[in-house]
Amino acid sequence: MAACLMAATIWCADAFAAEPLSQEDYAVVSAICKPGDGEDAWASIPWEIDLWRARRAAAEAGKPIVLWEMDGHPLGCT
Repeated sequence: MAACLMAATIWCADAFAAEPLSQEDYAVVSAICKPGDGEDAWASIPWEIDLWRARRAAAEAGKPIVLWEMDGHPLGCT
């Protein structure tokens, strides 16, 4: 039974393998995935990486702090 399952898995993998992207298809997919004009407005915000300086600046301006914090490895949030 295990041999049948293994053979079926190998056969199905070939049957459903994706075709490689052509240069034209890659250009279309790449254009769809990249942010358009105005879609990355968060990048224009002067983000502060020092929490203490951010706290002082927020207190002086009378504004709140948005803290974006993640746990885990920086290359793969866990």
